[in-house]
Amino acid sequence: MFAKRLLRAASLLLLLALATAAARRGDDDKVIKLFNGKDLSGWTFYLEDKSAKPEDVWSVQDGVLICKGRPIGYIRTKDDYTNYVLTLEWRFDPEKGAGNSGVLLRMIGPDKIWPKSIEAQLHSGNAGDFWNIDQFQMKTDPGRTEGRRTRKLKDSNEKPLGEWNHYEIIVDHGTVTLKVNGEVQNVATDCEEVPGKICLQSEGAEIHFRNIELRPIE
Repeated sequence: MFAKRLLRAASLLLLLALATAAARRGDDDKVIKLFNGKDLSGWTFYLEDKSAKPEDVWSVQDGVLICKGRPIGYIRTKDDYTNYVLTLEWRFDPEKGAGNSGVLLRMIGPDKIWPKSIEAQLHSGNAGDFWNIDQFQMKTDPGRTEGRRTRKLKDSNEKPLGEWNHYEIIVDHGTVTLKVNGEVQNVATDCEEVPGKICLQSEGAEIHFRNIELRPIE
């Protein structure tokens, strides 16, 4: 039992060390504003209901990107990105309760529900979890992994419903680090290094986004 605990502690320290090494910032001189605060320029969409229109789900109000959550699907960048620091803010409507969504990283292959990618979870109370979609190549702590899900390192540090949360997602070659409100919550290593889209999910609940920016890592 002691040996298992020691091994788990060593594994956790290794992950935190990797996170620290990976936490370098992208190039501030090359900030890419993925969301311009006005419209969905630079994005396209995919919805499970083929008769639905993007405006049925996504809208922009006062610089905030609003997703109604239904029908399920996602918007994705038209461009591919490989190594970067992605930052964004999100919140759920307290009157509508807890919600679900996610940020899909290095999305490759055809549009579908859900496309091959690494998901940075946004489900209320679980932001910082990883979900592996369609057997994307990555390694996570086996002690926190059940099936496709890898639970976050610490208890939830999300703010109360209605307040803005901050996600910093560092996709640095083979390492992906998730920081929620300034705290490292997860690290994946040996991730397939491939250019891919970035997606924001519509997954059943209204969610708001703002300040979506990307800084390339050279």
